[in-house]
Amino acid sequence: MKATQRLHDLGQSLWLDNITRDLLTSGTLRRYRDELSVTGLTSNPTIFDLAIRNGNSYDESIRKKTAQGKSGEELFFDLALEDLTQAADLFRPIFDSTNSIDGWVSLEVSPLLAYDTAKTIEEVAELHARSKRPNVLIKIPGTGEGVPAIEESTFQGVPVNVTLLFSREQYIAAAEAYMRGIERRIAAGRDPKIHSIASVFISRWDKAVIGKVPELLRNRLGIAIAKRTYKTYRDLLKSARWQKLAAAGAVPQRLLWGSTGTKDPAAPDVMYIEALAAPDTVNTIPEKTLLAFADHGQVKGVMPADAGDAEQVLAEFALAGVYHAELAEELQREGAEAFDRSWNDLMDCLRSKSEELQKAS
Repeated sequence: MKATQRLHDLGQSLWLDNITRDLLTSGTLRRYRDELSVTGLTSNPTIFDLAIRNGNSYDESIRKKTAQGKSGEELFFDLALEDLTQAADLFRPIFDSTNSIDGWVSLEVSPLLAYDTAKTIEEVAELHARSKRPNVLIKIPGTGEGVPAIEESTFQGVPVNVTLLFSREQYIAAAEAYMRGIERRIAAGRDPKIHSIASVFISRWDKAVIGKVPELLRNRLGIAIAKRTYKTYRDLLKSARWQKLAAAGAVPQRLLWGSTGTKDPAAPDVMYIEALAAPDTVNTIPEKTLLAFADHGQVKGVMPADAGDAEQVLAEFALAGVYHAELAEELQREGAEAFDRSWNDLMDCLRSKSEELQKAS
């Protein structure tokens, strides 16, 4: 049995952290679904930028849409929705067979809205309506301004993937926003069954401190953060507040591990996938890492529900001068800035590609 199937059987959903038109048209994504237990996917501006910049799969669509007067963000979302609706249809049988627990795809709002609550709420509703698919999650960053957008979008009935979470505290803020949205729906007599994902980024922790801590602590910070967040997730699902919502028909906001490709060339390429095996979670995996795990990964056990050695490890990092609460805020801020840069690069890429195609026609 493949390691990917073992993770799936453990109760963890494996999603692909990639989307390109070639993945769809070549049948590769379908093969990952059928052979590697991939049951959903996530996307971001960098993924689309690379796909459009490094190939010609999008050229015909860009040419047609440019001739219709489309450019910039409007052009991008048209292209992205073409891909993601196809992917959503590919995963729809999984969505249906799991009673909508799995089989999701994700589309991100403009990262430039990370600190604009009102415009985020507006764009989230618009993008989900345009998708015309029930299994499309709209990504909202878990910034201070994003938190009220999570609550309001949940209340409005939009399935949300909360992104850019780095710590237990940031996860709690996202989870509470989701629960407030559900509580408001119940109070208004609406269906409380609105799905959501909370995405906690892992490998960026270790990248941030590489070379700054003793060798014994190398590549241990991200996993420690994941363990303490997983404990909070399990505790929340046992809480009286959540049990009341569940009794009314609400479904859990699932915890997702993001940024799970190994960034340290000296570390095993499947290190995070093996360490983050945990029931009732999602792991969104870069394509290269997915193939590596299918080839030589192992399921060695499950993440402890009591956080295991997480607090001890974090104490050791504190002794080395790394304070996770401060670093979490820094990583979220840097993540938002990186998404902004990727978005601007993507807009530049679309502009130059459109001009190039117009000259060639």
